[in-house]
Amino acid sequence: MHYLAHTESGTSIRALARRAGCHASTVLRQIRSYESKRDDLLVDEGLRRLGRQVLRHSRAGSKIKEANENMIEGTSQKTQTLTDDQLTAQTRRVLLRLCETGAVLAVSADMDKAVVVRETPGGASSRTAVVDRAIAEAMALKSWITCGNSGRVLRYTITARGRSALSHMIAETENQALGFAEAATGFIGQEADQATDPNGRAASGSKRVRYGIAETPLVALARRKDRDGRPFLSAGLVRVGERLREDFELGQISIPRNAGSWDTILTDIEDALHTTSQDQYAMRARARVVGALRDLGPGLGDMALRCCCYLEGLEKAERRMGWSARSGKIVLRIALQRLKRHYDGLGDDGGLIG
Repeated sequence: MHYLAHTESGTSIRALARRAGCHASTVLRQIRSYESKRDDLLVDEGLRRLGRQVLRHSRAGSKIKEANENMIEGTSQKTQTLTDDQLTAQTRRVLLRLCETGAVLAVSADMDKAVVVRETPGGASSRTAVVDRAIAEAMALKSWITCGNSGRVLRYTITARGRSALSHMIAETENQALGFAEAATGFIGQEADQATDPNGRAASGSKRVRYGIAETPLVALARRKDRDGRPFLSAGLVRVGERLREDFELGQISIPRNAGSWDTILTDIEDALHTTSQDQYAMRARARVVGALRDLGPGLGDMALRCCCYLEGLEKAERRMGWSARSGKIVLRIALQRLKRHYDGLGDDGGLIG
């Protein structure tokens, strides 16, 4: 705010220091710090956006990248209605993706959105998330991501400050899940989970189990080989599983894992479609999730939901479904094959990642 007040409205450094009750050299260091960051594309455009929205000014300091002014202006109109909760949910989703091995956030001056890309062991790249430009700018301004290269396409990686912020978000959600809030909602892939007996009660001596955010169950299963020495899951099947997870997270869907029957789960998601919401991206993502799960049906849909969206391991999913050991990976592969056929049939209407 000191930087924008000085560069936009021309407020002197001494006046800002008197207003903040600190020394002028402190404000000067703050201003120099942000000015030195403006070579970063996302930081520069983020400061431009704040200069227009917060200080209601038509220009924000630096004259670089003037060719993108119209595009940035149009994007800001779409994102200014975001609430704090929506902003937190979006950044948490993206930071989780960036914690995965080999993941970077790619963006360029002529891209309307940023994308999270993960490099596979075979050297190929898989796109796992699409990020609104304003969300990426906010993460850069908070120093949660940093750019490691120069050129037309910039690649950002998560920083130590970003990992710390993600841990704080996870802790807040776990507190809610443990009863410190009225609405206890679980955090995808991070919430506490206890083994249960056949009557649904917590088993004695059970431990809280976490699935590492650096690797998803699909990625771990894709490293396994079948009897012919080929990967058990092809790259295409991993991509459709990630695509379902992306829609699940974009739709901000929260379903208790003990929600009950298959019809109850689908009804809960469909009920959310009829609620009044200004987030059309979330509504469309929920509709895509409902369509995909209805096409899979019970059994296949349960397995896809647990392993792709909840990030449950195969053994845990088999135990919850009451299946025999080592049968889950076969069911999951069949579910992903059916899911791929579903997405192929959608064509261009299959969502952001498609």
